[in-house]
Amino acid sequence: MLKLQNSCRLLAFVVAVLLLAACATPEPIKNGKNIPQQSDRNLLSQLGKSDMDRMADVEMRENTQTLRLLMTKLYKRNPHELRKNTTASVEEMVTSVFENQHGWQFKEIGEMQDAAAIQQAFRPEYQGDRVMSLIVGLQTMLIKAHGGKTEFYFTDTVEPQNIYNAARNVEIAVWRLSNARDDKGQLNLLTNEMNDHERNLSFEREFGKIIGSLDLFAITLSEKYQRGISRVMQTLSTALLLPFGL
Repeated sequence: MLKLQNSCRLLAFVVAVLLLAACATPEPIKNGKNIPQQSDRNLLSQLGKSDMDRMADVEMRENTQTLRLLMTKLYKRNPHELRKNTTASVEEMVTSVFENQHGWQFKEIGEMQDAAAIQQAFRPEYQGDRVMSLIVGLQTMLIKAHGGKTEFYFTDTVEPQNIYNAARNVEIAVWRLSNARDDKGQLNLLTNEMNDHERNLSFEREFGKIIGSLDLFAITLSEKYQRGISRVMQTLSTALLLPFGL
């Protein structure tokens, strides 16, 4: 009987600790910016995750945040694209795309996703919103490369080859962004600014972050699961977007 009472007290103590951890919030860093953290970092939500799952969470979250920033910057650099579909502000449009419940299907771009949406953004004859098509294409491509998920647990498996291919696809998209032109010889979308008075390579830096994090995650997964990566060599000017296996 005594052992049963002690066990009950221990169980009650553990439950109390878990509940306190669930309610706790980290103290903000004073005189500086907080380090980006998971929105739900309580102990209960983390019990079903390995270190690799947490790494996948961070990688996916940070790349999504970078794409949000890139969408904002692209609209500000190409305001005519925003006006094709809406009278909303840039911030309202970006929030709607990344936070509303829409299953990543937008009638404004023909409900295109993944590689089809990316390719559509660079077609000379395309009259729709190129910014939305590109960013939705990139985000849905990343989700597909991660097995259709944005949050990961013990039962989830991410294929390193898919992550590697996603990094190469981002490289192809960046090359097209800097080189694809309409029938008048004008760039489909303006990005970096380089002239005698200004040198702004912020777009290149942000895309570089995505490529770097994908490559690092692919290599880490490959080492963890002892799965080799087929390194595909392509000429960017003629490269095709790489597919994802199961």
